[in-house]
Amino acid sequence: MAKRKVFVSFDYENDRKFKYLLEAWDANDDFEFCFNDMSSDEIKTSSISVVKQKLSQKINAATYTLVLVGKEANQEHKDAREIGYRNWINYEIAKSKEYGNKLVAVKLEKNCTSPDELLGSGTSWAYSFSQEAIINALKNAVNR
Repeated sequence: MAKRKVFVSFDYENDRKFKYLLEAWDANDDFEFCFNDMSSDEIKTSSISVVKQKLSQKINAATYTLVLVGKEANQEHKDAREIGYRNWINYEIAKSKEYGNKLVAVKLEKNCTSPDELLGSGTSWAYSFSQEAIINALKNAVNR
């Protein structure tokens, strides 16, 4: 089976350890998906338009968007007005919907507030951060 092309949307400051764990799982043949991700902090520019362009390219190259829903996932970013959404995660979800990516979300803790753009989007949910829960959510994700 071919590996899934997955863009990972997450809060870099608070939740990158979960993204690193996904990368470690990706190295394991039992966890069948590959990453096509890049956070705004990894793009070496302060230009919002350049960040949007780079993120859009990565999202468009993926067929799935996996959103890590941590405590800060829906917090307003200082540049929200220029981004056009509450934060980068919401921007990435909106772009994912625009490009027709299958949406999958993982609640890192059950009381974390979901990003606004996930609401009513037909997202496939994993309610725990485990290989089994994430694989099942990816398998259950539907075409948009």
